[in-house]
Amino acid sequence: MAKFSNKWTRAAIPALLLHCSIGTVYCWSYFSDSIKLAFIAQGMDVSALGWAFSLAIFFLGMSAAFLGDFVEKDIHTASLIATICFAVGVAGTGLAIRLGQVWMVLLFYGVIMGFGLGLGYLSPVKTLMLWFSHNKGLATGLAVAGFGAAKMIFAPVIEWLIGAIGSVEFALYILAGAWGVMMFAGHLLLKKPEGWVESHEKFNFKKFFKRFSIFGDFKFIGIWLVFYINITCGLALISFEKQIYGIIGLAAMASTLGAITGLLNAGGRLAYSAIGDHLHCRNTIYKVILISEILITAVALFSGAITNAYVAIVLILMFVVNAGYGGGFSNLPTLLSDVYGMGKISSIHGIALSAWAVAGLTGNQIAQVIIDATGSYQNVLIFTIALYAVAILVDFFLVKTPHRTTGHPEVEHVKHD
Repeated sequence: MAKFSNKWTRAAIPALLLHCSIGTVYCWSYFSDSIKLAFIAQGMDVSALGWAFSLAIFFLGMSAAFLGDFVEKDIHTASLIATICFAVGVAGTGLAIRLGQVWMVLLFYGVIMGFGLGLGYLSPVKTLMLWFSHNKGLATGLAVAGFGAAKMIFAPVIEWLIGAIGSVEFALYILAGAWGVMMFAGHLLLKKPEGWVESHEKFNFKKFFKRFSIFGDFKFIGIWLVFYINITCGLALISFEKQIYGIIGLAAMASTLGAITGLLNAGGRLAYSAIGDHLHCRNTIYKVILISEILITAVALFSGAITNAYVAIVLILMFVVNAGYGGGFSNLPTLLSDVYGMGKISSIHGIALSAWAVAGLTGNQIAQVIIDATGSYQNVLIFTIALYAVAILVDFFLVKTPHRTTGHPEVEHVKHD
């Protein structure tokens, strides 16, 4: 069996299986209309359903922030709990439709599934960086590329499945089973390199909360803010992607375009992180991402692209934002490892993912408020470009990272108790 235990079978493949499953949280817009119609047919008020996606992202970030140490010490238990919570969350959403209970969607899709998302997201990341110690950016890019590719793979599958069986409830049951099997296979395969031993300190309540003192470090605050803003602005558009395509006359192509943006989301995660491995300062990637997002958002804003249905500009906007959104995720753990080292990277990465949690409560919700108040998706762009401008200033003045020697990356040292 030893010859089958390598960086592909013990890190890359299980990471893709886990992340390709949990990344389907971004397919919410391909579920939501059918779920709303199912509840409306039962005479239910659906105004609270928009919180399901927000809660899922919030509990993803919070579970990662508070359970990073747990994941650090026991990836197998963490990935198993992630598998159970995610599958139960998806299936429970189907049950909520059957019982006509909107609050159950918030519980299952938002809380339970969100909890599984956080543990599932963190579980393979450090393992990948240990196996791919010479190309950590490429490694994390591989993992979170799976998260981005999920929409590309499953958006058309979801629409086809709902149409083929005529029931979003039963589609959710089928998908819960499929994703549960994929994640369980990833859980079984996932393993850190031989010889790597984590410290197993006893739980200490005081030390647990002392980890959050990292917010007193201006470098970390800067990284957190840039990460938060990039997600918030991305969610403000991505969570309404299908509706925007409808406005510009491409409703019939929504699932195909969703697959393309999913590919770009995944491609951005892989490409930006791989490029980062060869730069003296990995933070340069964030500058490239933010500047490209500012430029295309400015073009779309001042041309009135969404209102006037300038298809080409809107598509480029969605493509650039999706790629930059993905790239922001894949560069976060490697940037943090450059600044703080590999010792407690799962814990620090988890705390940084709290930005994702806060963004989950603000990104699409603020966008919804703007749309409800003005009746125009175009006005969301004013909000996003203002935040992007703040992010680029923070990145230039607060995020100070050490320069690395390219071409001769550091070699991880095995840690023993």
